[in-house]
Amino acid sequence: MKLPWLDPGDPFPDASQAWGEDQPAPGLLAAGGVLDVPTLERAYGGGIFPWFSEGQPILWWSTDPRMVLFTQEFRLHRSLRKTLARFIADPRCEVRFDSAFERVIRACAASPREGQSGTWIVPEMVRAYEAFHAAGRAHSVETWIDGELAGGLYCVNIGRAVFGESMFTRVPDASKIALAALVAFCRAHGIDCIDCQQNTRHLASLGAREVPRGAFVAAVAQRAKLPPPHWQFTPVYWRELQLLPKPAA
Repeated sequence: MKLPWLDPGDPFPDASQAWGEDQPAPGLLAAGGVLDVPTLERAYGGGIFPWFSEGQPILWWSTDPRMVLFTQEFRLHRSLRKTLARFIADPRCEVRFDSAFERVIRACAASPREGQSGTWIVPEMVRAYEAFHAAGRAHSVETWIDGELAGGLYCVNIGRAVFGESMFTRVPDASKIALAALVAFCRAHGIDCIDCQQNTRHLASLGAREVPRGAFVAAVAQRAKLPPPHWQFTPVYWRELQLLPKPAA
């Protein structure tokens, strides 16, 4: 099957037209186009995301199945629960949103994904998501310890749909604390799922699971029409995690 080539401004093919398991790159939908704010908004609203390496054209994907973390299914394991309790009680520790987006995305770019030797967050992607952040669509969730950035993640928000992108850590469990903060924030604002794009052991251990692409795209279309939340974290949101079921020992 020939891969569609996009010129700037072209509409995306329907996500259902992405390459299947019998093709060289399952989930690959199109190539080309641009990484400007309107294009990224259209992509995420249609269940599509960019992912490519240095020297490649822009590649657009819509994987099937899709890895999703439902916020009511987040696994707050005993060890993380204890770490989080210490973090919350320590006045030197805090979670911030959007205070250091550029530092977070660049730290993520320096931290390869599980099972990968290089980074997909190439300089073109960094510039694009910094512009997306300036437009209010991309956000950073940051773990701060004693005034130092210890870990974090960045994500995309369209309406009431949230798409996790990448995370990094400099202190053990700092990225997990950031993810826990994002889950608490989402639960407090009625956001029931976070897109994780692709299956990894780490995400599965935290409760993420695969769902059919069609169901995911339909859910995004519905949630994208709703007003977005105000991206500010307050400690009261931690209470949302107390409502989660405790994992079996």
